[in-house]
Amino acid sequence: MSTSNELIRVKAATGIEGLDDILDGGLSCGHLFLLEGEPGTGKTTVALHFLLAGARAGECSLYITLSETEHELRQGARSHGWELPDNVCIFELTPPESLLNAEHQQTLLYSSDLELGEATKQIFEVVERVKPTRVVLDSLSEIRLLAQSSLRYRRQILAIKHYFVRYDATVLLLDDLTTESLDKTVHSVAHGVIRLEELAPNYGAERRRIRVVKYRGQKYRGAFMTSPSWVMACMCSRAWWRPNTEVPTSDSS
Repeated sequence: MSTSNELIRVKAATGIEGLDDILDGGLSCGHLFLLEGEPGTGKTTVALHFLLAGARAGECSLYITLSETEHELRQGARSHGWELPDNVCIFELTPPESLLNAEHQQTLLYSSDLELGEATKQIFEVVERVKPTRVVLDSLSEIRLLAQSSLRYRRQILAIKHYFVRYDATVLLLDDLTTESLDKTVHSVAHGVIRLEELAPNYGAERRRIRVVKYRGQKYRGAFMTSPSWVMACMCSRAWWRPNTEVPTSDSS
């Protein structure tokens, strides 16, 4: 029977001490995870922490972006005082010029089938080239738009999951919930689901919450509200959690 220490050793630390504490060591290696939250809740910051933690451990990491440019990502990292090392690769997935041609947009062949297939091909090609052990895919909203149907979207996510299993990579999918917030397709496929929330009550200070919705076969701690003292105690990034006067909730585990 595996001990607690053995379980931690096969986990990929997120690089955020407080989050690793909640997850009992981090993300299980070789699995696919979903990090969801509305824009501005800190998904990109958490994802960069995750890749930088791998880089410090000598791992090769890959950030696949459909929603931001490489320049924007590097600029955002610098705003936190980070310089991305050589073993953190950024791949900016853009449609080929043929798909941007107005003439192609008038044909029946154009659209979701061609775009989705081309996007998937580019993702698999860069993974074959880089061979990362940690991967971030940002974001699922663009994949969902390309798929155009829940069935094709689910098939695509399953294809991505089974592809990365071959490389024993730990994958973090980001979803900004800007398309179908009630779509739970990835929830059923992912090994774990983490949600970041920003709460703005009519009265009182704004609050942020992290919640582990699902984590297969692993123990974890319950939802937490942020406060300055809790942030300092857990050494979380101030860029991620906005200080407020709320008291953290008790451990629900």
